[in-house]
Amino acid sequence: MGFGWTISIVACCLNLCKHRWVQELAPVVDVSYLDGLERVVICDVRWSLNGPVGRVSYEAGHIPGAIFVDLDTDLAAQPTVKAGRHPMPSPQAFAKTLGGLGISEKDPVIAYDDSGGFSAGRLVWMLRTLGHPAALLDGGLNQWDGPLEIGTIQRSPVTYPIRSWPVDAFLEMDEVEAYAKAGVVLDARAEERFLGEAEYVDARPGHIPHAVNAPSTANLGPDHRFLSPDALRDLYSRYGIENATMVVAYCGSGVSACHNLLAMEHAGLAKGRLYAGSWSQWSATDRPAVTRS
Repeated sequence: MGFGWTISIVACCLNLCKHRWVQELAPVVDVSYLDGLERVVICDVRWSLNGPVGRVSYEAGHIPGAIFVDLDTDLAAQPTVKAGRHPMPSPQAFAKTLGGLGISEKDPVIAYDDSGGFSAGRLVWMLRTLGHPAALLDGGLNQWDGPLEIGTIQRSPVTYPIRSWPVDAFLEMDEVEAYAKAGVVLDARAEERFLGEAEYVDARPGHIPHAVNAPSTANLGPDHRFLSPDALRDLYSRYGIENATMVVAYCGSGVSACHNLLAMEHAGLAKGRLYAGSWSQWSATDRPAVTRS
């Protein structure tokens, strides 16, 4: 066998390894994964309740080559009282968004923000739910020690195939309360909102009956990076979780709940489900709400 054949075989093996790596992309990756990757799309998903602060911050400085993904318009349908503040977009709308952003079905995605992954986690969870390789950049923008790029990056639009949301990845409002009696319903909000001691944005204070408070901030260490898988398994065992397949996560509007879902997957506890309407939907109805009092 000649030298040319040897080169071809080595190249083929490298391509297979690279393809296998893409398919097995973990839900959380270190910043070193950005070195030397081909085709990866880096997504900046910074966001704030106070409006377009994320886009302004992105334009002032982002990881070179990163595109901006708007949580409010790219990762959610229009908010309504009936559906909540960040309803899931239709499969058609999400496919159009991804294509418009220049993300093809073959492009692995690594997303980041500047808040520990609480907004970028929404994009990563949505993509992984569709079988698209995607990961959170552990520690976010703070882990990038290279120069930042200013302005806006626009990739050429592509056609992204329409993929239906898997039914088993979600739980609807009518199912949640009954489900909490059989499985585990995790509330990712801060304790004061869970207990009804404070409510900043939604119609009523409190939480869904039988829900367990699991603040998503507990997934992170002091450096705003994820705890180790062993530490995360220990954390979620305190909530009575050994396997996430019987877990439904919610929060204020279905965003930080994705952080909990990714943390459980990162810990090797399998994949849970999302109640996308979350408290913003529930609190706008006359369904029961539990408070400390």
